[in-house]
Amino acid sequence: MILVQDHVFRLDTASTTYLFMVTKFGHLEHIYYGPLLPAGESAAVLAQKRTIALGNSVVYDEADELYCLDQMYLEWSDNGRGDYRQSPTELKMPDASFVSDFVYTSHQISDGTVPMGTLPSAYGADQTLVVTLEDTSAKVILSLYYTVFEQANVITRRAVLTNESQEPLVIRRMMSMMVDLPDLKFDLYTLDGGWIKEAHLHRRPVEYGMMTNSSTTGASSNRHNPAFMLATSTATEDHGHVYGFNLIYSGNHASYIEKSGRDIVRVAVGLNPHCFEWSLGQGESFETPEAVMTFSSQGFNGMSHNMHYFVNEHIVRGNWKKRERPILINSWEAFYFDFDDGKLVQLAKKAKELGIELFVLDDGWFGERNHDQAGLGDYTVNKKKFPRGLKAFADQLRDLGLDFGLWVEPEMVNPDSDLYREHPEYAVGHPTKKPVKGRNQLVLDLCQKAVRDYIV
Repeated sequence: MILVQDHVFRLDTASTTYLFMVTKFGHLEHIYYGPLLPAGESAAVLAQKRTIALGNSVVYDEADELYCLDQMYLEWSDNGRGDYRQSPTELKMPDASFVSDFVYTSHQISDGTVPMGTLPSAYGADQTLVVTLEDTSAKVILSLYYTVFEQANVITRRAVLTNESQEPLVIRRMMSMMVDLPDLKFDLYTLDGGWIKEAHLHRRPVEYGMMTNSSTTGASSNRHNPAFMLATSTATEDHGHVYGFNLIYSGNHASYIEKSGRDIVRVAVGLNPHCFEWSLGQGESFETPEAVMTFSSQGFNGMSHNMHYFVNEHIVRGNWKKRERPILINSWEAFYFDFDDGKLVQLAKKAKELGIELFVLDDGWFGERNHDQAGLGDYTVNKKKFPRGLKAFADQLRDLGLDFGLWVEPEMVNPDSDLYREHPEYAVGHPTKKPVKGRNQLVLDLCQKAVRDYIV
């Protein structure tokens, strides 16, 4: 449920409350995120009290010497206005400066989910709040989306930047969300690892300064998962305050966790700004991925339950939602590249006897793919391995009572392939530098329509 009164925004889920308000200068001040509050709880009682001027702070407006953005709990922050903590944005504005100052102009509440225009997102929400901000000097609009999933105890957030000025601007950093939380002696939990050792849980105390959880591999990656938690140091599986965050995005990501000298913990989640630059022309908009946040006062189990419910009810969709997946066998570990349809059929018969339901044909069924150095990208059936064709093989498996699945790696290519020899420009690379390979592969440039057309 979303309630707005006197420029105070209250977002309730089944067990949590999220509060923020518009200040007298138009900034969004964060008030509270935690256990569900009683109806009618006063935001003024919970809001930060500013009573004395601090000598090292920059006053935003001389009309109020206590109004220092650097000392406040905020929902969003800008560069060049006195907040020296990490801003969720770095924008080269239409006037060529890096100074922005987004203040409140309006808001709108809608039932359900407001669909994203360019990226995947959660579905089936209860309500969505859109808060519109505008820069104080340039005609640049920032729309902050808050989408409430009540039973999941989840709020998702994203941002849309629209340039309505006459001149272009450049985005160098644009996060999906930011929130400032009071320090509860947090520990940061991240999921880190690498090849064959994914998602190892690591814990460290949140100390003064900034910690970053990020990936620059072009994927969310097995190195640093975008999901992370902030938990009180005494939290257990069943007790204690735990905040969970994630990002519905499979590319480069970054999360900043920064503790200020005032014991305010800033969390920002979104796209990784590493080597990022996006020109936004007149009338154009930029949409960030959707970030996910949840809270539980019932420890890690409570937080996990919220996330599990959210994924099952609002991410998973289609034919397999709430259905058990079939038990499968994959040909890779049995044969690697050394197989033909006769060997595969024998494996399938043994698998059926064991009660396996799905046979997945892995790498090696196409082109001259007899080792990992050649053939990737040439998706024509290897006639030596399948003299009857792939359809006849699949039909034979179905006659055995097995479903059939097929492995592809459509985003990659071997330099030793017909595809690369014919279209080297399809691969991501620098025009004058020798490409670097991983696993004897290059990445196909899916931004090119011709590449997408070839794959599908």
